[in-house]
Amino acid sequence: MIKYAVKYLKNTFHPLVKNGNGDIKEDLNDKLILARTEKGEEVMKAFLVNQEVAALFEKSGKELERFEFLRIMTQEDMMIYEELKKEEVTSFFKCKELVQKHNLVMNLVQCRLTFDRRKISFYYTAPERVDFRELLKDLTQVFKHMRIDLRHIGVRDESSIMDGTGICGKPFCCSSYLRKFESINVKLAKDQGMPITPSKISGTCGRLLCCLTYEYSNYIEAAKGMPPVGSTVMTPIGLGKVCFIQFLNNSVAVKFEDGKIKEFPKEDLEMVDADVNVEIEESRINTYSTDDEKVDAKQLKQLEDDKNSSTGNV
Repeated sequence: MIKYAVKYLKNTFHPLVKNGNGDIKEDLNDKLILARTEKGEEVMKAFLVNQEVAALFEKSGKELERFEFLRIMTQEDMMIYEELKKEEVTSFFKCKELVQKHNLVMNLVQCRLTFDRRKISFYYTAPERVDFRELLKDLTQVFKHMRIDLRHIGVRDESSIMDGTGICGKPFCCSSYLRKFESINVKLAKDQGMPITPSKISGTCGRLLCCLTYEYSNYIEAAKGMPPVGSTVMTPIGLGKVCFIQFLNNSVAVKFEDGKIKEFPKEDLEMVDADVNVEIEESRINTYSTDDEKVDAKQLKQLEDDKNSSTGNV
């Protein structure tokens, strides 16, 4: 039964084992520990796994990569770790200087050193394939006796490893629980009644919000039975035209001939084949721009661009 675990890159769950597959006797809850990963020895925070959760994981049969617990961080280890974090910053800027020296079109994102200093990893984004052979030669002269890993990642991957808070006020989905990036297009935002402006529908990565994809089915379900924008409907107070739909609370905004707008539950409306003297703003129908932020096709294409958005190379 899983007793302790850690959360690694992108908050992935990894059970801890000792000496290959032995039980852990020490109290590791909420403590910094050393664990062995495929990269080498790394520092992580361990936590006690709820036994009901552990039982469900065991029953699911999922193959979870297990990390070998080495030891609880000592005072000496903590001092080494502090120096290591400073060394990562120095190494990052040294690599950045060499990138500029070779005029390479690549954006350095992060540098990571294993605790045993056997491997140093540089993560970068780039619009095209980069020939970094000369850069690698220079790096091997600077970081001797280390394995050097230059890893190309996408802009979505960059956000997932840097962490942060989204416009919703919650941690990035990509760095908390989202494991796979789906292809996203602007139609998903339009169908959900969102204003099609970059600041409203894009994330820190500069691409469309991931939640547009996995929330889409909820909006489609909520839209069933809703009268389309621009259609004429009979309301409890008379005829009007639908000017906006509130999918998630099942209400519809109706505009009347006197210019007033009132919301009704969809159950209170009936579509009718009639014409009323009501004009609906075009922007309300296609929600394509706002007064303060004009959008062109090129901008929307950039938001949809999936090329190099995610490499799965984190």
